[in-house]
Amino acid sequence: MSAPTSLATNVFGFGSYTTMLQKVESVTTSSMPVPPPKSLLIATPCEAGEFPLLIFLHGYLLYNSFYSQLLQHVASHGFIVIAPQLYIVAGPDTTDEIKSTAAITNWLSKGVFQGLLPPYVRPNLSKLALAGHSRGGKVAFALALQKTMTTLKFSTLIGIDPVDGMDKGKQTPPPVLTYIPHSFDLDMAVMVIGSGLGEVKRNPLFPPCAPKGVNHEDFFKECRKPACHIVAKDYGHLDMLDDETNGFRGRSSYCLCKNGEAREPMRRFVGGVVVASMKAYLNGDNTDLIAIKDGHEAAPVELKTIEFLV
Repeated sequence: MSAPTSLATNVFGFGSYTTMLQKVESVTTSSMPVPPPKSLLIATPCEAGEFPLLIFLHGYLLYNSFYSQLLQHVASHGFIVIAPQLYIVAGPDTTDEIKSTAAITNWLSKGVFQGLLPPYVRPNLSKLALAGHSRGGKVAFALALQKTMTTLKFSTLIGIDPVDGMDKGKQTPPPVLTYIPHSFDLDMAVMVIGSGLGEVKRNPLFPPCAPKGVNHEDFFKECRKPACHIVAKDYGHLDMLDDETNGFRGRSSYCLCKNGEAREPMRRFVGGVVVASMKAYLNGDNTDLIAIKDGHEAAPVELKTIEFLV
């Protein structure tokens, strides 16, 4: 599957690389004697080059395929994105997801990943980022805080509307938030992306998808510099998913959370902020991140919050 490229020069549009998506199952075959610990969805540039990597963790009870358009947006700017399917059904405890993500990171260092990529596309394992959405954001923070679990080092951490449970005092195990300002002992730069409508109930029957007390605001409060916090005002917790998400889970994603008018603007916003963060903290080019901060690179959504700890 290929994504169209465009001449867009800013990070909120597609980049200059043609991209492809492929699924890799976690089964041993003659061509894959050391399979990944979990099945993967990989978005990669098609053109030759050496590219940094992003491990992207899906939200609660969602499929990695629901993020296909977002993953391709990021890949089109010159990054390889690896999105594991961490589980199909899960209880409240995220311990297995943390361990699985660590195992996938360690699997990358075994040297078999190169064979899954297009010819002349090379992964740069020294430039590695970790991102997660919703519950996946919690898992990403938890793994980053447990520094000894992986053989590869992450250079930046991105939480996309991360959620640590149902409410303050109702965190899912293991809890990540400590409610102590700047308590996260992370040796990497952090970007926290939030949704303005995530803390709003869709209807009286369901709680908000990103409740106050366990959402992006709380994660950012515990970050140390360098860290950024950018919030889209009128968009919801699931608005960065694909325009079309099918099946029961896909259909339910339209009615469980308070949503904005359309998914495309929020998806472009999230993709652009992810790209700007990776360019800054993996490639040493903070031009786009500063442009977003100063309002010189117009986001496709109205921003509620822009905070930088430097």
